Amino acid sequence: MTSTLKKSNKIDMLNGPLMGKILLFALPLMASGALQQSFNSVDVAVVGRYCNPQSLAAVGSNGMIISLIVNLFIGISVGANVVIAHYIGRKDNMAVKKAVDTVMSLAIICGVILLFFGVATARPILEAISTPHDVIDLATVYLRIYFLGMPFFMIYNFGSAILRSIGDTRRPFYCLVAGGIVNVILNLVLVLFFDMGVAGVAIATVASNVVSALLLLVILAREEEPYRVNIFRFLVYRPELGKMLKIGMPAGIQGMVFSFSNIFIVSGINTFGAAGSAGSAAALNFEYYCYFVIVAFNSAAVAFTGQNYGAGKIERCNRVFSLCSIMALVGCALLNVLIVWQKEFFISFFTNDPEVARFGYIRLTVVLLFQFVATSYEVSGACMRGLGYSMTPTVLTIFGTCLLRIAWVYLFHHTTIIEGMNALLLVYPISWTLTGISVLTAYFIIRRKAYRKITV
Repeated sequence: MTSTLKKSNKIDMLNGPLMGKILLFALPLMASGALQQSFNSVDVAVVGRYCNPQSLAAVGSNGMIISLIVNLFIGISVGANVVIAHYIGRKDNMAVKKAVDTVMSLAIICGVILLFFGVATARPILEAISTPHDVIDLATVYLRIYFLGMPFFMIYNFGSAILRSIGDTRRPFYCLVAGGIVNVILNLVLVLFFDMGVAGVAIATVASNVVSALLLLVILAREEEPYRVNIFRFLVYRPELGKMLKIGMPAGIQGMVFSFSNIFIVSGINTFGAAGSAGSAAALNFEYYCYFVIVAFNSAAVAFTGQNYGAGKIERCNRVFSLCSIMALVGCALLNVLIVWQKEFFISFFTNDPEVARFGYIRLTVVLLFQFVATSYEVSGACMRGLGYSMTPTVLTIFGTCLLRIAWVYLFHHTTIIEGMNALLLVYPISWTLTGISVLTAYFIIRRKAYRKITV
């Protein structure tokens, strides 16, 4: 019975119809991403409703900083996903086992590094992005406490990558549900009853990460070989590590530079004061939620492409690209339109301050409404990584998105060409469009090159 249960959590990516299996893979991942984002969103909502605008800005404005610092390591977990998927496609169980041991050892190392780095650099980073003087002390407290939970955050994300490589996205979601319940309860208790404000919501988030990570470790410790994890078997295999870094580092660097460019935009938003920062932070939550639709199909594209490419099944790789692109675009676009249509209702979850809400409406209308365009480069880039080509989408995304955003913010700060919140945020849809054209073009070229390797 236990064996049957474990098999039911896996998806056969190499045989049979793809659409239903991709949805089965992606839907729990969407829910997982939304729930993980909810840890921060609940923080924002609680301080937004029960504290002052400065507390709301302090919690909300840290999102991009956290993304900047952790994205490198999350990218490495994508590399781990691809490497394990390739080995599964080749039916090389010994290599899978070595990769699993390497992944979990790497998770612990990365988590400890992030803990010390985040605590030490929290305030200097906040000062560098011109965090308002009446917000920076609270923002520093939140960021430092948040990074105390980084080892558990990394264990959860790297452990989830192992399960995603075999098509299991449900059990990581269950772990997040448990963590989310802890997060909500502690948020309300620490803020409403103990009046801990920003520190209280940060502690609640760390506790939720601890719960999710420990539950996932229990699952992995009971998994069948070669996917079973033993955290006391601290082993790193150089060949597997090298392959993970070759694919994962470019993805991580892309995420870092992407977040870095967004932090430049935050520096522009901060010039509108605490209300502008808080309104943008409130609206940003919905961008994250919608983006997890794209992220879910990205992960599906990586895992399904990785396994089928490893098994030499070219036509299935092409089908994975088409299905993931269409479903990600339609799903994200529907959510974008719905939230902008009912923007007053959704922003009211985070604030009842009219000025803060006004800035939130601006961001929803200018940015969120066009977010679905990002599907064009995200899914095609994910498929390239599934084929083992990670540097090309990284370079194109950096040039097409990040450098343009940095230049745009420079014009905002130093000229009168770009003025006002609307004009500042317009760079998002413009950069998404330009990057989509370049990455899609590269995907079709790289795909032909990759296929020749397995048909010769």
